[in-house]
Amino acid sequence: MSHRPFPGRRSVLRGSLAASAALTLPAAVGAVPAFALSGRPGAGWGVQAGDVTCDSGLVWVRSDRPARMIVETSATESFRNPRRWRGPLLGADTDFTGTTPLRGLPAGEQIHYRVLLADPDDPRRTGEPVTGTFRTASAKRRDGVRFVWSGDLAGQGWGINPEFGGYRIYDAMAKLDPDFFLCSGDNIYADGPISETVALPDGRTWRNVTTEEKAKVAETLAEFRGNFRYNLLDENLKRFNAQVPSIIQWDDHEVTNNWYPGEILADARYTEKSVDVLAARARQAFSEYFPISTLRRPDGRVYRVQKYGPLLDVFVLDMRTYRNANSTDDQATDPQGILGREQLEWLKRELARSRAVWKVIASDMPLGLVVPDTGDGKPNIEAVAQGDPGAPLGRELQIAELLRYIKHRRITGTVWLTADVHYTSAQHYDPSRAAFKDFAPFWEFVSGPLNAGAFPANTLDGTFGPDRVFLKAPTTANVSPAGGYQFFGEVDIDGDSGELTVRLREQDGTVLFTQVLQPGRVGQ
Repeated sequence: MSHRPFPGRRSVLRGSLAASAALTLPAAVGAVPAFALSGRPGAGWGVQAGDVTCDSGLVWVRSDRPARMIVETSATESFRNPRRWRGPLLGADTDFTGTTPLRGLPAGEQIHYRVLLADPDDPRRTGEPVTGTFRTASAKRRDGVRFVWSGDLAGQGWGINPEFGGYRIYDAMAKLDPDFFLCSGDNIYADGPISETVALPDGRTWRNVTTEEKAKVAETLAEFRGNFRYNLLDENLKRFNAQVPSIIQWDDHEVTNNWYPGEILADARYTEKSVDVLAARARQAFSEYFPISTLRRPDGRVYRVQKYGPLLDVFVLDMRTYRNANSTDDQATDPQGILGREQLEWLKRELARSRAVWKVIASDMPLGLVVPDTGDGKPNIEAVAQGDPGAPLGRELQIAELLRYIKHRRITGTVWLTADVHYTSAQHYDPSRAAFKDFAPFWEFVSGPLNAGAFPANTLDGTFGPDRVFLKAPTTANVSPAGGYQFFGEVDIDGDSGELTVRLREQDGTVLFTQVLQPGRVGQ
């Protein structure tokens, strides 16, 4: 594959780590910045870039006190003749976080950036700059694209364990020099408290870093914010954020397990029972802690299409905000489904408009895997498939409509990527095996978790004819990261041939499965 070199990344990282070391602040683990701190504003939570295109990107930071965000960019890590971007004032209304959009960037180039935090009352007083880097998408097909994806971080009580090396999977992903990281949801586990120790089956003890906000389920805005801050205590993740831009979507655990709009919780751990109230607080914290382009718009939506040059468009779905209530999912009509009508029509329209060779559909939930929701004691369904291998029912009706549309509009190069189920697998869907036959064959690849409990494989639903070509999953539930079964995926698009290669990888980067897909085919 012809892929651009990555000049100076090690030097950039050294600068970023030096800045982080200089900014080791007690406030980093607290709920509120310490205004009485002497000195200058600090950014001990690192930097992030997100939603990068050929000519733009977003840069994120969090301050330890009120500050003006300033971003400087340069073609070189020496920052000779930098371009300066005046960002927002960071204050309590956004938990001292802020995002600065960078526009008019050169395509296909390494962008070095540094964030300075200036005292609002004395702009000459700035903290130590924190540096990062990212590549803009190339306008030239021959440059190729490489990215990684996964999901599910700090779930089931498995948090940051320094003895284990923290979230070390991020170092393995960084070694592949990806253009970006696609997180397929469950960026936090707001419903998953983290205790200091957990007993492992072999007699060892798992030891977590803990914070006040992770001692209980998140209900208040401050508690949701604290869940996002928790992950930024991990040095592996901060290093990764400083060198790999992200495309972020959300799923259920950013709010609470298996949530849907209008739900009233029966969970005794919660004093706030309205999921709508919890979701509003979670969405605000989510928008504060990630650089996401559409969250800056009046509608504040998560779903969007990220265009990454002539080879790739990434269609980021939101299967939470617009879904109907979880049920047995066997109704004969279902106009709302899991996407809602407006999002479905948007997706069909944008897929038809796309001229990219490959159209990755980033789905926060799998299509043909049966994911149950038994939280209230009923045999409800959490995802799309309900286990009936016959004609589409319930939420499957919406997916059938979309697959039919892709076939009849002759939309080529669609590939589905997801996480959610805490194992890795590859499913090929084909109408020759299916009850519903009016669609073109396609692939769905599953990865994750990043650092969470691993679980046995879900059963397949035959409605769309899935064949599980590859699977790696434990046979027991909630296997800790120390027990293995932590996964991420890699997608490599060759700039010359246009071939797309998917590699499913283990936590250390070992390749478990490889599938090469050819461009120009309807569906795939």
